[in-house]
Amino acid sequence: MNRPAVGTILLLLPFVSACAQQSMQSAVSVEATVAFTEGPTVAEDGTVYFTDLYSNRIMRRSPAGMVSVFRQPSNRANGLIFDTEWRLLACEGGDGESILPRVTRTNMETGDIEVIADGYNGKQLHQPNDLSFDAQGRIYFTDRPGANPRPEQTGVHGVYRIDTDGSIERILTEPEVLRPNGIVISPDDSTLYIIETEQSEGGPRLIRAWDLSAEGRVSNSRVFHNFYPGRSGDGMTIDSEGNLYVAAGLNNLRGTSETLDTVAGIHVFSPSGELLEHIPIPEDTITNAAFGGPDLRTLYITAGKTLFSVRTEIVGTRR
Repeated sequence: MNRPAVGTILLLLPFVSACAQQSMQSAVSVEATVAFTEGPTVAEDGTVYFTDLYSNRIMRRSPAGMVSVFRQPSNRANGLIFDTEWRLLACEGGDGESILPRVTRTNMETGDIEVIADGYNGKQLHQPNDLSFDAQGRIYFTDRPGANPRPEQTGVHGVYRIDTDGSIERILTEPEVLRPNGIVISPDDSTLYIIETEQSEGGPRLIRAWDLSAEGRVSNSRVFHNFYPGRSGDGMTIDSEGNLYVAAGLNNLRGTSETLDTVAGIHVFSPSGELLEHIPIPEDTITNAAFGGPDLRTLYITAGKTLFSVRTEIVGTRR
């Protein structure tokens, strides 16, 4: 098969270390200062949207290379994705006061923001983290447990499906998943992938896979790839051939039980779990990836304060 990634990795935001500047080619100059990038997704016109968690905002980079703030405050937005109708979906952690953790949908033409999930069975969500969708337009998202959940949040975290009529169903929770993070659905809608990211000693740091039925239910749980004892994956995307592109690993220890066994970068896995390629990223902490460009062959990668891109041989998906 074709080698998934080709060409030179480009830096699309220039705030990088001298080491990174020596090893990669700078693409553009911008004036925005980005602190911790996450959640890239690409609009129909090629604009890349991504979150800056430390500064509580959603950023955007135009096809011409101009970077600007799309929304601030973002209510601690993390994962983003454009749905099948090019509306911007966002996992928001809330502002700690009046705005609760939630999943929102923004109409990009009007700017109207709609809350599509903020609780389940009368309890609040914890920390919505990442999203994907299937061919029917159903949305799947992960909700991670917080460090000190309030009573109204207890027992809510897991993986959820939002149907096209707006109804919400939790499809996974403990013990099936403990700390769900990245999520993606295969191009044929047959497999659901979830990343587990537990930093404590002995906790799961792996990708799980489930069979996904036409009704959006899961079965046949298995470990797709185990990153332990290194840092697990964070976010991921998938190409048209079903290969996973997983943002994982560390360049430097960060005071947890995680080791450097997982080398920082994009780990490309075949549908059978074979590691096809590793795209090294010299900056911590690598967080997520998404396909874009007119041919869906540009992979955008968020890491630390930087947005990277690399061309791929295989056409991606928007999931």
